[in-house]
Amino acid sequence: MPSDAPQAVRDICERCVGRIGAPISALREVAATLGAIEQAHMETVADVFNLSVAEVRGIVSFYSDLRTEPAGRRHIRLCQAEACQAVGARELTAAAQEKLGIALGETAADGSVSLEAVYCLGLCASGPSAMVDGRPLARATIKALFA
Repeated sequence: MPSDAPQAVRDICERCVGRIGAPISALREVAATLGAIEQAHMETVADVFNLSVAEVRGIVSFYSDLRTEPAGRRHIRLCQAEACQAVGARELTAAAQEKLGIALGETAADGSVSLEAVYCLGLCASGPSAMVDGRPLARATIKALFA
């Protein structure tokens, strides 16, 4: 973590004060800027927004995009919701895990790739769906995940 990270987190939070959903917005920006949300970051967010650290930790644990560990350089999110399961998400997930040698929720030891479960990407009519490095992927196939 860069030495100016605590001040960077405070600056991000202060830019978000007064917005609807300000703590969530700040946490998303912290995750995007610093790669992950550490305990010290949660403490700063709690301080700025007059929340308990437990409340901030609850927000972080609820939203899958608020990571406490850095994602891999390539980040694959696979929808596990019922609509996607009905059209092959379980099989796609198994194939991806086998190809990568990691399970859902893990990052490869070399940091090259992470695989994450999500529960709806809003592509229910065209599943199974995935998100690869922030790009939505409808009718995902194992070939398309690694194209």
